[in-house]
Amino acid sequence: MPPITNDWSKALSQEYKKDYYRKLFDFIGNEYNTKEIFPPGDDIFNAFHLTPLSEVKVVIIGQDPYHNVGQAHGLCFSVRPGIEAPPSLVNIYKELHDDLGCYIPDNGYLVKWAKQGVLMLNAVLTVRAHQPNSHQGMGWEEFTDAAIRAVNEKDEPVVFLLWGSYAQKKASMLNNPKHLILKAPHPSPLSVYRGFWGCKHFSKTNEFLVANGLTPIDWQIENIRGR
Repeated sequence: MPPITNDWSKALSQEYKKDYYRKLFDFIGNEYNTKEIFPPGDDIFNAFHLTPLSEVKVVIIGQDPYHNVGQAHGLCFSVRPGIEAPPSLVNIYKELHDDLGCYIPDNGYLVKWAKQGVLMLNAVLTVRAHQPNSHQGMGWEEFTDAAIRAVNEKDEPVVFLLWGSYAQKKASMLNNPKHLILKAPHPSPLSVYRGFWGCKHFSKTNEFLVANGLTPIDWQIENIRGR
């Protein structure tokens, strides 16, 4: 696992010394040596690399990485260029279109969001190929909970987008009155119709950021083909 070298390193430094992390480190190393694991090792911490703690304005929490070949690259809901957008992301794009008028792009590569301060964090950062949730309970949750607590402690206002019951369980850690917590059903096809569509989380996020003197997020993901 490549080291985290930006300001997250200090915020998470105590985690590296704990027993759970040593066991997790050994487990993950063995998994990559013996099985097909996603994302590629160099991409495990991309959410932290692309969005320094000091720049976090929005947090989106996922569960674990996509488990099919070529999809996962370290940001929840995002896939690499050239990979078809998964159903949940298609539904996110539909809500963005209905909420803010964003056109539906030809790709699911969300790095643009991460570079604007949207921390796109899966609770579990690795997965075996074609085995969803296969790395649950091995220690990642404790590590990413520490990251969520670090964001909760920020003095600057942050918006937490908690989609689905799994993400909403993290709300118990969020007690900073400066922050905004928005909840909705998960955008998966199984639950999107229960209230994710129409939640207007993207416009509400930007309204909150602007009201607090922060730059809003440009949520439009541009087309890649035809450039």
